Amino acid sequence: MAAQLPACVIDCGTGYTKIGYAGNTEPQFIMPSCVAIREGAGVGELAQRRVTRGVDDLDFHIGDDAVDRPNYATKWPIRHGVVEDWDLMEKFLEQIIFKYLRAEPEDHRFLMTEPPLNTPENREYLAEVMFETFNVPGLYIAVQAVLALAASWTSRQVGQRTLTGVVIDSGDGVTHAIPVAEGYVIGSCIKHIPIAGRDITFFIQQLLRDREAGIPPEQSLDTAKAIKERFCYVCPDLLKEFYKFDSDPSRWIKQFRGVDAVSRTSFLVDVGYERFLGPEIFFHPEFANPDFVQPLWDVVDEVVQSCPIDVRRPLYKNIVLSGGSTMFRDFGRRLQRDLKRVVDARLRASQELSGGRIKPKPMEVQVVTHHMQRYAVWFGGSMLASTPEFRQVCHSKKDYDEIGPSICRHNPVFGIMS
Repeated sequence: MAAQLPACVIDCGTGYTKIGYAGNTEPQFIMPSCVAIREGAGVGELAQRRVTRGVDDLDFHIGDDAVDRPNYATKWPIRHGVVEDWDLMEKFLEQIIFKYLRAEPEDHRFLMTEPPLNTPENREYLAEVMFETFNVPGLYIAVQAVLALAASWTSRQVGQRTLTGVVIDSGDGVTHAIPVAEGYVIGSCIKHIPIAGRDITFFIQQLLRDREAGIPPEQSLDTAKAIKERFCYVCPDLLKEFYKFDSDPSRWIKQFRGVDAVSRTSFLVDVGYERFLGPEIFFHPEFANPDFVQPLWDVVDEVVQSCPIDVRRPLYKNIVLSGGSTMFRDFGRRLQRDLKRVVDARLRASQELSGGRIKPKPMEVQVVTHHMQRYAVWFGGSMLASTPEFRQVCHSKKDYDEIGPSICRHNPVFGIMS
């Protein structure tokens, strides 16, 4: 049965989880990665209640149903991409599989994702849950960065399929710059950037508060998030952008209309400098975080320079964007321009040091954008899990019963780059 039915692809992130079936271009469900349990009840207590009273669905909710539910405590089992509460995670997966995907886990292989620096113990926990609790016939745990590289193959900028590149993965809670060579992550060179979608929302919220925009206080965060998603973009030059807005405000200032949740009256917010200042914190992080002042292009350059010298050229040539926080207009163009400047300056300095005798070969810098960026990790998983090779690289239930969860410490890379 498992051979005919499509694999299930589950991408669990810190903020949101994307789920669906292999072969589709978009996930069927996108939901907050949270669980709501009745206040005062632990997971063990919930299990006991089920035994004594039967299954009571009102005691347990996930995703959108779990957010802001009265008399329930909302818990987030994943922090910085890593699962911290496996009891809650098991319940979360149970509802995903049975309630949302409506799948019989014994009939489908599963592709699950993991962050780049996930511990081997966490992989083993996941294998135990999937094989023992859900009795799945096959499991593949894929590194998110590798799937994002595979998703970039849909871009016209990619000449040939390759699993070598730098992935800039920026979601709601965290941003990583991850170098990948031939499908294997160079773990020692990964850089963490403490700026992501949530920080941009907070920064816009603060800007709106500072000029007293007349937004109901309890709706300020949601309003800032809506403004970020609807109006923000990355500008090429900050000073020119300020001048542009000042010289012709009627053309560039947008209006956001919201409704007060309490009084049901509408309110209007002028959206000006926030449009370009929000995403600008990727390139001038000191605007929002005084403890971190390294711009994104400098982090990417540092990542590539710390990698083995023989992979640096292909890494510069294939910088792939992934995640919702890289979707701002002109984000890729600005990153490519700033990175190209620093790389070219280094080559010129090298030539001057040699007295002009050695002329280095120009370095190609390319930032790849594509229309699957927002769900790049899930789409890459969907694409790879729908290939014939997927069955061969999956860890099977038979292997698990014979060897144990340690089989998931290593996952073979797909050999489908031709």
